[in-house]
Amino acid sequence: MVLAKAAIVFEKNGNFSIAPIEIEPPTDNEILVRNVGCGICAGDLIIPEQIYPIPLPMVGGHEGSGIVEKIGRNVSNIAVGDHIVMSFGSCGKCDSCNQGQPTYCSNYFDLNFMGKRTAGNNAYSFDGKNLNGHYFQQSSFATYSLAHERNAVKVSKDVPLEILGPLGCGVQTGAGGVLNVLRPESGSSIAVFGAGSVGLSAVMAANSINCSEIIVVDIVPERLNLAKELGATKTINGKELDAVDEIKKYTSEMGVDYTIESTGNPKVLSQAIKSLGKKGVCGIIGAPPLDAEVGIDVNDVLNNGKTIVGIVEGHSVPQVFVPALIDMYLNGKFPFDKLISYYDFKEINKAIEDMKSGKAIKPIIKIASV
Repeated sequence: MVLAKAAIVFEKNGNFSIAPIEIEPPTDNEILVRNVGCGICAGDLIIPEQIYPIPLPMVGGHEGSGIVEKIGRNVSNIAVGDHIVMSFGSCGKCDSCNQGQPTYCSNYFDLNFMGKRTAGNNAYSFDGKNLNGHYFQQSSFATYSLAHERNAVKVSKDVPLEILGPLGCGVQTGAGGVLNVLRPESGSSIAVFGAGSVGLSAVMAANSINCSEIIVVDIVPERLNLAKELGATKTINGKELDAVDEIKKYTSEMGVDYTIESTGNPKVLSQAIKSLGKKGVCGIIGAPPLDAEVGIDVNDVLNNGKTIVGIVEGHSVPQVFVPALIDMYLNGKFPFDKLISYYDFKEINKAIEDMKSGKAIKPIIKIASV
């Protein structure tokens, strides 16, 4: 057994508590990772808030980066000592996975949210009792993680490892929503609703491919200021102004070619669709509550030829897309490090509160500090 310390949610609406745990050694295609850093993402709040029926207690964390310590007997693409980023889990057997679309794996929900390894059992324990782990096949709010070869991405040792974890989820989701899904033409216009880490990653991606107009809507002034620094040509405080009216004025009543909705707010999604011009495309990234009702003017969508597309993890194949984002970063085209604030592991709950309040855009906890 591997001894580790992990941040665990024991009850609904509870904080993360750091406690000692035990992890079984890797088998077959699994790898044991000594974590260096882990980003905090809105997806981690699903555990305490129980937006999905996540089994508790659960070890959180799904934007981990670290160094491989042990590998299972069937692992072929990862070696001990490799630096890796951990992304989402996928089965590798369903039609979507076989078609190179792991973000739409038929087993995505079970593998990423239900606390089991790919074999269907659990390798984690606390105080001699079963502990749900394997969150996104990593549970990387811990000194060690048990990941799978399929969700491990080998990365260059020339880049500081502690900054790379968010590339495995939030950053690749926003950037992939633009680069892999919408694919705006150079000179086209886009409006991004929500200036958190996902939305600002979309802004950086849009700027990297020379969108002529990049409009950002948020209610936190500091985030809007950063959006300008990252390439936004116009920002709108949605708390003070009507975003749809402002976008229409800015585009001479034409609307934008593309929108990204990253907030998960049903009213904001309606705005993102209304802000489109003819034949515009809205990419939905933010997940609203399961019982949320979204007001969509179907005639507006129909008569103007608008398209609405759902986006999970940026339609990414992590082993391809994460290294591509790192190359963009090294070439000065994707400065995602400007989103980051660092916290010690023991400050995890403060980091979460700072993210929720808007004080921190992309908190990263330094695991080695525990």
